[in-house]
Amino acid sequence: MTAEFAVTLPAVVLLLALVLAGSAAGLTQLRLEEAARAGARALARGDDAAAVGVTVRQLAGESARAAIASDGAWRSVTVSAAVTGALGPLVPWTLTARAWARTETADAVALPGAPASRPAPGRSA
Repeated sequence: MTAEFAVTLPAVVLLLALVLAGSAAGLTQLRLEEAARAGARALARGDDAAAVGVTVRQLAGESARAAIASDGAWRSVTVSAAVTGALGPLVPWTLTARAWARTETADAVALPGAPASRPAPGRSA
């Protein structure tokens, strides 16, 4: 009985460590995604890069890094960080999340096929 226990105990401990590392990676990924979304919303409102960095670090942790890119009216925030938690230093995973947002400007470009302006009630376009 003790021989079987001695053989299975390391396997159970290894399985538990893998489950804990996986759950830590999942929680870190969720935090990164939320931080990327909040950073993209801040950029869309017109906040500067420093304010976006503060928002990202508040939500994803002090070790998170944010990269900002733009493509016309679209802004993106890419947030990356290493897995945290008790087993974080043992798992060399770097996770990344990206979010896009369109800038909120008064002269927004109309979508193709959409009317340029809404007609007045009772009148045809």
